[in-house]
Amino acid sequence: MAQISLRGPQTKPFFMKKIFTLAGALMILTLISFKSMSGLDDVINSLRTGNATELSKYVDDNIEISLPDKSNSYSRAQAVVILQDFFSTNGVKNFVVTHKGDNRGSQFCIGTLQTRSGNFRTTVFMKTKNGRQLVKEIRFQS
Repeated sequence: MAQISLRGPQTKPFFMKKIFTLAGALMILTLISFKSMSGLDDVINSLRTGNATELSKYVDDNIEISLPDKSNSYSRAQAVVILQDFFSTNGVKNFVVTHKGDNRGSQFCIGTLQTRSGNFRTTVFMKTKNGRQLVKEIRFQS
């Protein structure tokens, strides 16, 4: 009498295919989670160098900017001028991150902008718009 085996040569390739599919899905999810913070990391690098033009790539159409002597909502083009003036007037040396994280798809960063004129507590708020993380608000406090 012939015995039927449930574990034949066909089950091994099926099992391996499932493992590779699961591993691929986990790798994609991991890469996506790292990519979501890249916008914030790029903003942080722009602050470290005091590069308003680079920072503007991550600014929404309208942004709230709070400076020690004024606070207003600006268009992206206006924001570049305001930020460039602030960075050049104060002479940016570095930006040190104190805390960063996300809350329901929005990202934020708190740190210290070190300048020749002194240090500024800096807070950046980003929101997702059309699949991209964009700066909605940035605050510089003496």
